[in-house]
Amino acid sequence: MTTTESQIEQDFIEKLQGLKYTYRPDIRDRAALERNFREKFEELNRVHLTDSEFHRLLDTLITPDVYTAARHLREKNSFERDDGTPLYYTLVNIKDWCKNSFEVVNQLRISTDYSHHRYDVLLLINGVPVVQIELKTLGLSPRRAMQQIVDYKNDPGNGYGKTLLCFLQLFIVSNRSDTWYFANNNTRHFSFNADERFLPLYQFAARDNSKITHLDDFADAFLAKCTLGQMISRYMVLVASEQKLLMMRPYQIYAVQAIVECIHRKSGNGYIWHTTGSGKTLTSFKASTLLKDNPDIDKCLFVVDRKDLDRQTREEFNKFQENCVEENTHTETLVRRLLSDDYADKVIVTTIQKLGLALDETNKRNYKARLEPLRNRRMVFIFDECHRSQFGENHKAIKEFFPNAQLFGFTGTPIFEQNASYQQIEGQQASYKTTADIFQQQLHAYTITHAIEDRNVLRFHVDYYKPEGKNKPKPGEALAKRAIVEAILAKHDAATNGRKFNALLATASIPDAIEYHALFKTVQAEKRASDPGFKPLNIACVFSPPAEGNQDVRQIQEDLPQERADNEQEPDKKKEALKAIIADYNAHYGANHDLGNFDLYYQDIQKRIKDQQWPNADLPHAQKIDITLVVDMLLTGFDSKYLNTLYVDKNLKYHGLIQAFSRTNRVLNDTKPYGNILDFRQQQDAVDTAIGLFSGEATKPPKEIWLVEPAAEVIRKYEAAVAGMAGFMENKNLVCEPEQVYNLKGDTARIEFVNRFKEVQRLKTQLDQYTDLEPEQKARIESILPRDQLLSFRSTYLETAKRLKEQQDKGGEQTPAEVQELDFEFVLFASAVIDYDYIMALIARYSQQTPDKQKMNRAQLIGLIQSDAKFLDERDDIAEYIDTLQAGKALDEKAIKAGYERFKAEKHARQLAAIAEKHHLDTAALQSFVDTILRRLVFDGDALSDLFAAEELGWKARTHKELALMEDLIPLLKKLAGGREISGLGAYEQ
Repeated sequence: MTTTESQIEQDFIEKLQGLKYTYRPDIRDRAALERNFREKFEELNRVHLTDSEFHRLLDTLITPDVYTAARHLREKNSFERDDGTPLYYTLVNIKDWCKNSFEVVNQLRISTDYSHHRYDVLLLINGVPVVQIELKTLGLSPRRAMQQIVDYKNDPGNGYGKTLLCFLQLFIVSNRSDTWYFANNNTRHFSFNADERFLPLYQFAARDNSKITHLDDFADAFLAKCTLGQMISRYMVLVASEQKLLMMRPYQIYAVQAIVECIHRKSGNGYIWHTTGSGKTLTSFKASTLLKDNPDIDKCLFVVDRKDLDRQTREEFNKFQENCVEENTHTETLVRRLLSDDYADKVIVTTIQKLGLALDETNKRNYKARLEPLRNRRMVFIFDECHRSQFGENHKAIKEFFPNAQLFGFTGTPIFEQNASYQQIEGQQASYKTTADIFQQQLHAYTITHAIEDRNVLRFHVDYYKPEGKNKPKPGEALAKRAIVEAILAKHDAATNGRKFNALLATASIPDAIEYHALFKTVQAEKRASDPGFKPLNIACVFSPPAEGNQDVRQIQEDLPQERADNEQEPDKKKEALKAIIADYNAHYGANHDLGNFDLYYQDIQKRIKDQQWPNADLPHAQKIDITLVVDMLLTGFDSKYLNTLYVDKNLKYHGLIQAFSRTNRVLNDTKPYGNILDFRQQQDAVDTAIGLFSGEATKPPKEIWLVEPAAEVIRKYEAAVAGMAGFMENKNLVCEPEQVYNLKGDTARIEFVNRFKEVQRLKTQLDQYTDLEPEQKARIESILPRDQLLSFRSTYLETAKRLKEQQDKGGEQTPAEVQELDFEFVLFASAVIDYDYIMALIARYSQQTPDKQKMNRAQLIGLIQSDAKFLDERDDIAEYIDTLQAGKALDEKAIKAGYERFKAEKHARQLAAIAEKHHLDTAALQSFVDTILRRLVFDGDALSDLFAAEELGWKARTHKELALMEDLIPLLKKLAGGREISGLGAYEQ
């Protein structure tokens, strides 16, 4: 028998009482919540407020801005009393969060003008509601549970912005066996958008990364009073630049705790092995800032490499704490801050290069002698990436000068015995020591194996390219570059999901990158000449120029061994080639970069890769980069969710291989199932070795975790999913045809179709991005569900899902639980290639065809539009517009677009006139009312009442008429708003 929601709730409250929370059954409404808060506030701040003071205090505290409320909760604040004197107060004991009162309330009902929400369980710290727990019985997906809370928050009269609930920091969702949590945020960071990109959802985990999902275990591990206080005060980060709340992940918390404990015990140095993409910068930054309040530590230096500081890392640091890292500060500033006793100078962010200069006794500014007073102080050095090229000398200098220093390093790819002598240039011995030699002990590990299992990063699909012909190339052997360019052009659209994502091509040397750049131009020009329909790829190329004494370039090259070596040979040739490549880039993108400001060119390329953004409306394809040719650059430390493919024409090994592969596996959404690697050097042995070396402790063979299944296995699953859908339809006495879906009876059957077809499409999306499918495999995939039939099913899926989604959005007691739980993932059903411009061009081509030479008929054209989720709200309009056109009556794209806009305007005017007539209103007055709403994107209730003013109705009759009008008007308003939110409209949605 299923445990009821109320039983789960009762058991949970008993559990919290066992953890010494005080249960407050008397707090069931807003007034009781505020009374309790007042008592706790007065007791903490040793003050008695008058009623007017308390109400004014509430007015200053309650805000719809989550970020402002979060700051209020953590800071000392002031308030002017009735007699004009200031009252300095805190809402909770911020010095020792354990010493606050911890209470639990349930079934709190907050009634506001338009809302009667009930909240399952709330945890109060010192009377302030900080955690909301929503308990579910059925298998609600965590994403859907989160969306429900998002919907509650978007409800116009909700209590989140108008009551003490504005202080909520965390939401927890559990069905008892499965528990998830996430941070509260303002709408900008707390919404489900069309691309289905979500805020992070967390499962709690133990130190060894085993998941803690049962509600009782979660309560023990996360909700013990002091632990919860620490989670909120120490391990939530307020990101000032984005006005966002960020929750640290469990492994980040354990790493910080391990460093703090190691310092407390004075137990030597240590390193943290946290995989690429796991947020090492936040972890290390948090560790250094927590040490600020440790009286035993004199200084904490957070050390990064200058190259990183000038790019991503500086932005990251300044996101966590505004202006904490200045650009291009001098070594003199570092020395002054080291010698300063100012509390603000206790934690210093600096570069490994400046630290080296400060400890260099040959420096004429005499820095080292000036730092002598610090020699025996307790210093902590935290290295953001502990295997930079200069690290060996710096480590030695630090240890000699600061004998009492403790050093901590973060790395995504530790140096073990096996990879200690490997450097990217073949045959050159590196000066690496192992990570353990330098840092003594591993304090915490979160490997790529953990991250893949947690879905924090994606798995990899590795395609070892097999050229045609009998002689198979040997591992590491280079193929002809033209053959590689041809192969990339043939496979790129599949690899990148129709250019929705972008790619890197890792080349073996600067001359190779230059040659590839020229080859892509030549081959693409030939293809365009022979096929007018060929759409060329946008190719960029970046490598460092010869340094020629330029300190900036020299420092950039410290971690670019191949580029540094290449630039020593014929530097003028490299320079001229790079100038020509930059000129080419300027011409294509309308930029004005030059070699003198190489860094700006490099940053522009990074920005374009990151700004791939989709759909194309955000940024036209012409302004995007499809493939970036690189040598060493961008293969380490660079992150973009829109980069999913790495083409490899370069020998890689060990940490270099893992770092390069890891550029492709950042999580986005369901259209990016894995990181794609297309290797032209037959490096399977090197890949297997690297996976074995960096997998850490794995529960099953690491290759099964790291690599996606072979295509044959996914095809088998796809076939089974399609057969399952056919069996389901037959059980309903229906043929498995798209049009028969409309004959399904009842929500339960429609929901099953939605879930079954979603799985079919998910597997098809995965197969579409395999670059190593054999011709017979492609034929089999097509025979399982032919393309036209798949598109028709997609169309019926969208229509069915739209109906269920409308039902879900209305909510209320009448909506069945299974409808409420449905998670649609529309993004799976939208193509990057088929955007608005593409459709308009297709319609133009259709109008130019004579009936005897039709490539695409009317039904096919409409079917294509109706199978794409992007046109969910416009599909009927476009279909009706196509019906007004005559094939053979040639119109160009511009005329088609203008005609479509005119068609829509006329259709909407007719719809508005019909609504005006139905409700006995003047059409011009209603049109003016609608125009004002759309211009301001704010719904005006007074203007709505004015429409009926002439009728001189009583308020009851007028309200009845207003609601009847809005029922007809809301769908049109939403359509005309084109996805933009109209503030205040939700109050009229039933």
